[in-house]
Amino acid sequence: MAKSSKLPAPTRDSYALITGASQGIGAAMAKELARRGYNTILVARRQEVLEGLAGQLQELGTASEVLAADLAQPEEVDRVIEYMGQREISIVVNSAGIASFGKFMDQDWDYETKQFQLNGTAVHRLTRAALEQMLPRRRGAICNVGSAAGNVSIPNNATYVFTKAGVNAFTEALHYELKGSGVTCTLLAPGPVREAEIPEAEQSIVDKVVPDFLWTTYESCAEETLAAMARNQRRVVPGPLSKALNAIGAVLPTPVVAPLIGRFYAKMA
Repeated sequence: MAKSSKLPAPTRDSYALITGASQGIGAAMAKELARRGYNTILVARRQEVLEGLAGQLQELGTASEVLAADLAQPEEVDRVIEYMGQREISIVVNSAGIASFGKFMDQDWDYETKQFQLNGTAVHRLTRAALEQMLPRRRGAICNVGSAAGNVSIPNNATYVFTKAGVNAFTEALHYELKGSGVTCTLLAPGPVREAEIPEAEQSIVDKVVPDFLWTTYESCAEETLAAMARNQRRVVPGPLSKALNAIGAVLPTPVVAPLIGRFYAKMA
C-alpha cells in the first residue's frame, strides 16, 4: 500500500466492519478489503450467507467474524455498537440499505419506517460509534453509502431519496469536520450497480428498465471506492449513470428533473 494512503494499514488486531455484507456493494467491499489484508466483521441479517462469505475471506489469510443483525431494529443496532466496543475498528463501511418504489401514500408504512431506520438512523448511530474510538487513536476511515438519487427529488421514490439525501449531506459534512483528525469520511454515491452478468430469468424490473451500458459492477465499485478512500476523497461516484445523476442534480432545476425521473421510477413501482 502506498505511503500516502489515508486508509489505516491493516493490523492483526484491527477490523473493518461492513454492514449489508451479505450481498451487493457490501459483499464486494468485504472481499476487496480482505484481499488487501484487512480482518473483517460482516454485518447483515442472514447468518448463513455471512458465514459462507466469511469462509471465503478466511481463505485469503484474514480473520472474518460474523454478526447477524437487522439494523432496522434499534435494539439490534445497540448490539452491533456493543460488539464494536470490544474490537479495534479501523474502517467502517455503512452499506446496508433498502428502497421502495411508487407513490409515498401507497407504500406499506411498516416497510417505510424500517427503510428510514436502516438507511438513515443506523448509519447515523454506527458512524458515531466508530468515531468514538477512531478519533482518540487519530486513525480510521468511514465510508457511508448514500446514492446519486440523494441529489435529486424523485417522485415515486420519496422515502429512499429522503434517507439518501441525508446520508449524502451528513457524510460530506463530516468529511470537512474531520480534516486534520487522522480520520477520513468518504461518501459513496452510486447509481445502478450489479453483477457483471445476470441471467434473464433472474433480472429484476430495475435490471430490465435500465440499459446494460449504464450499470457498473460491484467489484469495480469496491475498487474505485477504496481508491477514493485512500485519497481521502469527499465523494466517489462510480459508473456512468451515477455520474450523470450527480451532474444533473448540480445543474438542472428540480421542476425540470423531478417529473422526468419520477415517470421512470413509476415504472418500477
